[in-house]
Amino acid sequence: MRLLPRSRPFTPAVTLAVALLLVFQPSGARAAGVTKESTTVDVSCAAFTYHQSADWYFPSGTPTGLVWLQHGFARANGNVQDLAEHYAAAGYLVFAPTLPSADLFGCTLPDLGNNKPFLDNVASWFTASGTGADRLRSSYARAAAAAGRSGTALPSSLVLSGHSAGGEAVEYVAQRLHATAPADFARVRGLVLLDPVKSFLGSNTEDSLTGLAGTGLPVHTISSPPYSCNSDGTGTEAVRELVPAAFVGVRLTTGAHTDAEGASTDLAGTALCGTPQAKNVAALQSLATAWASDAFSGRTTAAWYPGGASYDALLAAGTISTLAGAGA
Repeated sequence: MRLLPRSRPFTPAVTLAVALLLVFQPSGARAAGVTKESTTVDVSCAAFTYHQSADWYFPSGTPTGLVWLQHGFARANGNVQDLAEHYAAAGYLVFAPTLPSADLFGCTLPDLGNNKPFLDNVASWFTASGTGADRLRSSYARAAAAAGRSGTALPSSLVLSGHSAGGEAVEYVAQRLHATAPADFARVRGLVLLDPVKSFLGSNTEDSLTGLAGTGLPVHTISSPPYSCNSDGTGTEAVRELVPAAFVGVRLTTGAHTDAEGASTDLAGTALCGTPQAKNVAALQSLATAWASDAFSGRTTAAWYPGGASYDALLAAGTISTLAGAGA
């Protein structure tokens, strides 16, 4: 998430209310049936190995897919806990690592010069073999043991979901797999982007979406209106211009960049980018989990697309507007 000057009113009364909610929210609260375990995951950076924080969310039963959920700029994995729990409650194993937003060696989530070598190493987590794959499996094994799931395997199918700069990162990783590991890319079922933000430097967003354009990979986004915190909607506009589908997602008409964080946002997020409204958070979580479920299953649940009952109810209420893609 870009921490830029906000463009929305934010009163002291709202600040106090949010502070009280954060202070008194039970720290151990979990979605029903969801187990969270925190460990680390290794990733190479130049000549070094970084040991990054990694949260794993286990559904109550056997997971039917793996969701990589990536936070945004200057944020951490704890900021996406609310959405992670909703993905897990829907039946998916969720992997939420913290990745650097600033680094002397260029190993950063957003492109601050050239983060491609680092994101290549992140992409290696999702390959079938090699050092990166072993590192992801090791992280999972430790979390699974703590959760009482020892001996279980990582699901083979993947949905990549990223917020803000994390949206650009998952786009890049998907294209990296497509270009260098086609068999592993075949396990990627779709992208769910959450107010994606294009880096000020480089062309990772454009290159990635252009490379994915002919693959048929489902790409959907849930965005807030353009303003400073989403870099005036540059990431969303790139999706609209480069994804060859008639429908690429929705805009939350009164949304904030922090909607993807929901109840797990914090005072830094709300002070700079606005406070999530309950109706927008609920819409985002419902749409994100529905689209992820469809990506995993390969079906289209009509209710959550234009013309469907749930979608059109949100449209009629003024909660969302439709984002058309290049295929419209």
